[in-house]
Amino acid sequence: MAMMIGNAPCSWGVEFADDPRNPLWTDVLDQCVAAGYKGIELGPVGYMPEDPSVLGEALEVRNLQLIGGVVFRPFHDPQMWAETLDGAVRTCKALKAHGAEHLVLIDSISPRRAPTAGRPAEAVQMDPQEWRTFVERIRTVAKMGAEEYGLTVGIHAHAGGFCDFELELERLLAEIDETVLKICLDTGHSLYAGFDPVPFMQRHMTRISYMHFKDIDPAVRASVIASRTDFYEACGQGIFCNLGDGAVDFPSVRKLLVDAGFTGWCTVEQDCDPEGATSPLKDATANRDYLQSIGFS
Repeated sequence: MAMMIGNAPCSWGVEFADDPRNPLWTDVLDQCVAAGYKGIELGPVGYMPEDPSVLGEALEVRNLQLIGGVVFRPFHDPQMWAETLDGAVRTCKALKAHGAEHLVLIDSISPRRAPTAGRPAEAVQMDPQEWRTFVERIRTVAKMGAEEYGLTVGIHAHAGGFCDFELELERLLAEIDETVLKICLDTGHSLYAGFDPVPFMQRHMTRISYMHFKDIDPAVRASVIASRTDFYEACGQGIFCNLGDGAVDFPSVRKLLVDAGFTGWCTVEQDCDPEGATSPLKDATANRDYLQSIGFS
């Protein structure tokens, strides 16, 4: 299987299933196809229909494949564990129903960490007991996804959560067996957190199971870090620019993937404000064109 390029609802501003600003899920599917993609992620559970027959028919008539889904929940918060586990179970069931492969785990944005997104030296850290239970919650969901549903599970570092910076990601990877937990590497969030995805890939290529392609505008990043701008406000300011217009070295990323014999899906995720000035369809098309221009099929 060759590398394939997909997209995700977050490229249309869909971050939370109940956001009234969200576009219709059918419009997202239609525009994903119009932009030239053959696969799409589930988006936040509850955004797309959870009835397999409804979503399955919609995907089939558009010749779209469901790639995977993200559990973007507060793994850091023990009071929210029931909600996190519910979202994980529902996501696993949806992915299994449609033959998708990738379950991605993200610790969602914490009020304790959001003010220091992109600034590792200033970020508050968990105490030892908090960290142990945090890791155990991630391990529990990863094992469920891998062992009960047959999914490939990857951890995704994300700005504003407690698995954000390189040292935290490395620590988590050391504490959970790689047979259970792989890596979903997001190129944009890596640079947001201050580490280059290319050398990280060189060290961890055998554990990377899935890629999220995102670019980052270095001038906007410098500005939002200096002003301590909220993550979602930073998205509205265009911190995640079109692929090829920012700081990510995508030709080197592609070379590493090719040299490693990586196959399967790489998914564009250009987080944006659903009411922003950009056109998601225009951006999705430009991103597909750029990736083709550097050798992705």
